[in-house]
Amino acid sequence: MESTTTDTTDTTDSVERALAARRDIVDITTIGRQTGEARRIEIVFHNLDGRIYISGMPVGKRRAWLANLEADPRFTFHLKRTVSADLPARARIITDEVERRTVLAEIIRTAWHDQDLETMIRQSPLIEVMIEQQVA
Repeated sequence: MESTTTDTTDTTDSVERALAARRDIVDITTIGRQTGEARRIEIVFHNLDGRIYISGMPVGKRRAWLANLEADPRFTFHLKRTVSADLPARARIITDEVERRTVLAEIIRTAWHDQDLETMIRQSPLIEVMIEQQVA
């Protein structure tokens, strides 16, 4: 998955600023675990102390994007609001209950105030995003 960006002189700074946002809407493209085809969805990321996380509302069913990342943790993280950039990334799926509790509590505190922590710990997808390379 290649890294592409808009043609601006401060692209690297713009990408770094976009990634430093507290939260923002992005797209991610995963590879379908059964089809091998690219699957792109819109989702929200959260930046907590410089670490990027993606979660979702608790719905009690397995998410296709998470199942795809379980099969292949590589994906593309598409910035699309303040700057346009397609960044190769790797997902670290968070299953440890203590870590889930810590991260999800912070997401609730900063963004999803009306969510129940215990329900989110049991049912919400949660990954840490590791950008594999910054824009050169």
